[in-house]
Amino acid sequence: MPLTASQYGKGRVRVMRLVRDGDHHTPRELSLTVLMKGAFDAAWTGADNRACVATDSVKNIVNVVAARNLALDAEAFVQAVAATFLEAYPQIEEMRIEGSETRWLRRSIGGAPHGHVFTLDGNGTGYVALTARREGSVLRSGLRGFTFMKTTQSGWADFVDDGYRTLPDATDRIAATAMDATWSWAAAPADTTATNARVLDILIDVFGTTYSASVQDSMYRMGEAVLAAIPEIAEIGFSMPNKHYIPINLTPFGLENPGTVFLPTDEPHGQIEATIGRG
Repeated sequence: MPLTASQYGKGRVRVMRLVRDGDHHTPRELSLTVLMKGAFDAAWTGADNRACVATDSVKNIVNVVAARNLALDAEAFVQAVAATFLEAYPQIEEMRIEGSETRWLRRSIGGAPHGHVFTLDGNGTGYVALTARREGSVLRSGLRGFTFMKTTQSGWADFVDDGYRTLPDATDRIAATAMDATWSWAAAPADTTATNARVLDILIDVFGTTYSASVQDSMYRMGEAVLAAIPEIAEIGFSMPNKHYIPINLTPFGLENPGTVFLPTDEPHGQIEATIGRG
């Protein structure tokens, strides 16, 4: 039977490139599908892998190209990836690369664009919940899946060191989360829409402008600040899963990684939840 078509490669190759210009950072996050067509038919028809490039090598090539091309836009980056394959492997006849870009928008804090605080483009949904009884009701507002990130001023250190721990201390890491936040009203504000927008501004300002010793640390101080600023809110609760960005080891390729190339992953993730009230 003839083999009429074939291609192979690697899917969901996720990479974050981070350009650091002092305190001004620029993140570029992509998820790629990288496929090769060429003289590989024997792998299907003859159990012969001698022409095949390992799909793990496909991932590694993307990471190496990322380290060498931090500032390229998505279009130029995929062209650089394809050129690397075509130059390295004469058995490849065609590269097919598709990518989806996670677009991070620079957040303004205090009226000015911040150097390392970002929110996700097309972000989150509003939330409202009402429990109504004849004797009274409880109204809640909030956000679901509001995603934000800072690329420095975050750490996770001095936690339990036992026989199961493999994670080293970190004092400068990327912190990102897809936040669910819910606040209960003790009294109706004069303008609910404006007050809800103010809650979000307070949350991001605290997160973005203070050092975070942990998600727990930032979460508590974010809630405190909302309660201090808005007396109509009785309590505020959070669910903040970590979106991890893991520095990629580039030493096998003779390259350093000074906090510029990361593997984005959210499975599994840390799940941090708390409610802060007035006591």
